[in-house]
Amino acid sequence: MSRKSENTYPYQRYIKEARLKELCDFAKNKETPFLVIDLSHVAELYDALQKSLPSARIYYAVKANPENDVVKLLNTKGSHFDVASRYEIDQLLKLRIPVSKMSYGNTIKKGKDVAYAYKKGIRYFATDALSDLQNIAKYAPGSQVTFRLLLPEGGQADWPLSRKFGADSEMVYELVRESVKLGLVPFALSFHVGSQQRDIAEWDRALALCKDLFFRLKKENIILRGLNMGGGFPSTYIQSIPETKEYGQQIKSSIRKYFGKEKFDIILEPGRSIAGDAGILFTDVVLVSQKSHDTARWVYLDVGKFGGLIETLDESIKYPFFVLGKENEETSPVVLAGPTCDSMDILYEKNLYEMPTSLKEGDRVLVMSTGAYTASYSSVNFNGIPPLKVYILKK
Repeated sequence: MSRKSENTYPYQRYIKEARLKELCDFAKNKETPFLVIDLSHVAELYDALQKSLPSARIYYAVKANPENDVVKLLNTKGSHFDVASRYEIDQLLKLRIPVSKMSYGNTIKKGKDVAYAYKKGIRYFATDALSDLQNIAKYAPGSQVTFRLLLPEGGQADWPLSRKFGADSEMVYELVRESVKLGLVPFALSFHVGSQQRDIAEWDRALALCKDLFFRLKKENIILRGLNMGGGFPSTYIQSIPETKEYGQQIKSSIRKYFGKEKFDIILEPGRSIAGDAGILFTDVVLVSQKSHDTARWVYLDVGKFGGLIETLDESIKYPFFVLGKENEETSPVVLAGPTCDSMDILYEKNLYEMPTSLKEGDRVLVMSTGAYTASYSSVNFNGIPPLKVYILKK
């Protein structure tokens, strides 16, 4: 069944009309697929999060969007940086970002990586395992350590984090005690509620776990000075999300409820919420096919899972798609797929999307809110296709 949009400007949830026109003019003669990042929007998103939690120290997760222009902008705004490898450390050092603004947030690292980070001046590491803690003590003596808690599954994270990260409360308790014996400085408890977390109450549940552990350690005269709440703050995809200020209000309320007048360094490690909404991915239709075994048309784009849209895996992240110039035409359901010779390269087959019935090869499609975890995920040379191009719109 077809339908016709009643909204003459259907992008209103994602971008202002004047800004969209500016981005489309900027992108007009460029060959798809490519991503355009609006730096002014990155700044706005950073400011909104900082305003919602003014006492928090933001460590931008470089892995979300490591473009030099994005990193440099955030540095000028006072952001710190969460790095996940020696390569990200090197990138930031080349940009003359002070090492004092970096934390090594990846709990999975080689001893030589710890040594490298320490040699460069990093003194803040995350851990969730005894052997890693021992490596930190050996190769980064005297460093501050944050201990990552494993959270129970729950909430509405569109990209949930698995049991790959974190340790249960009892293990974290033992790790903190061991860190003191090893001459390290136990600094903070950390957690991550899952990426694109739409359930604000998940932060409350996580902070309740932190409270029990904090006061248990305090009885042994081990005083933690920080609460690292990771990321999880969302971008604007198809599903509705609370406003940024609502996340801030919930977090502040939960801290007061569980910790009273205790003083903490509050640390956030956002990535998606800073870069996601600032990007639009431009792609063209390669082929429209009506298969005999399927009532829905199959629409193949010149970008797919391996070109930057890997978070469509299991149809987890549901990006908004619009056909430029045909936004208000009649539509019907389609399967969306990428261009590569791999049967896994299907974006949405269970959750059908609506596309114009007049859709044809060469039509330009805009994929909104694609500034995070797209270009940094794209493959290097699969099917000979180069990585996703990125253009930066500066004002």
